[in-house]
Amino acid sequence: MTDAGSAAAASPWPLTFATWNIHGAVGCDGRFAPARIARVLNEIDADVVALQEVPLGGRRWPNVLQLLSHVTNCVGVEGMTFSVGGRRFGNAILSRYPVVGKRRIDISFGSREPRGALDADIFCHGHRLRVIATHLGLRAGERHAQVDRLLQAFDTEEMGVALMGDLNEWFVWGKALRRLVSHFQAVPAPATFPSRFPVFALDRIWIRPRHRLVRVHVHQTENARVASDHLPLVAYIGD
Repeated sequence: MTDAGSAAAASPWPLTFATWNIHGAVGCDGRFAPARIARVLNEIDADVVALQEVPLGGRRWPNVLQLLSHVTNCVGVEGMTFSVGGRRFGNAILSRYPVVGKRRIDISFGSREPRGALDADIFCHGHRLRVIATHLGLRAGERHAQVDRLLQAFDTEEMGVALMGDLNEWFVWGKALRRLVSHFQAVPAPATFPSRFPVFALDRIWIRPRHRLVRVHVHQTENARVASDHLPLVAYIGD
C-alpha cells in the first residue's frame, strides 16, 4: 500500500452528515408521504443522517425508519421517545457504515412531552465515531437542563463526536446554545424553519474536532421545501 493509501485508511474523513426533523413524514401539504422523505434523503446522499419526529411503527401504522433504511440502503437505528395510541415515535440515525453500539439518553423534563437522544457508535474506516441525534423541548429552562444532561452523557475525548438535531432554540444567546458553543466552539447556523420561508436556525450540527468542519448548508430543493416543515441541514467534514 502506498503512503497516500495508508493515510486514507487511517482516517474516517471525509464524511457528510445531515440532520432533519421529518415532521412525522407529513409534508406542508398535509400528506403523509414517507417516499417523499426518502427522495430528499437520496438527494442529500449523506453518510450519516440524524432524524427527528420519526414514526417507528405500531398499531396499523407503518415503520417509516424501515422504509427509509431500505430505500437509502443505510443501516437504520431507532431511539423511541414516546407512543400515542399504540403508535411509536422518536429519533433515528441512518448510516452507510456499521452501527456497533447504541444507547438511549432520557432527557425528559418534568411533566413536559417526553424527549430523548439516540447515542450511536459508528465504525467508519477502522475508527469509532459517536453520533447523537436529539430533539430538545419547547421551553428555555427545559432545553438548558437537557443540554446539561447530554454533555454529561458523552463528554469524551476518545473519539470524534457529532451532536445533531432540532434544538428548538431560536434565540442566539439562549443558555442552551451558549453551553454548546462553550463545549464545541461556534458553528454556522443557517435558517431551516419553516421550510417554505426559513427564518429560524432551529436545527444544528456540532462537530468535535471542530477544525474538521468544512461547510454547512441547508438543502433547499423543491422536494425538501414541501416534504416537512423543517429543511435538512448538511455538514461536510473534511480531512
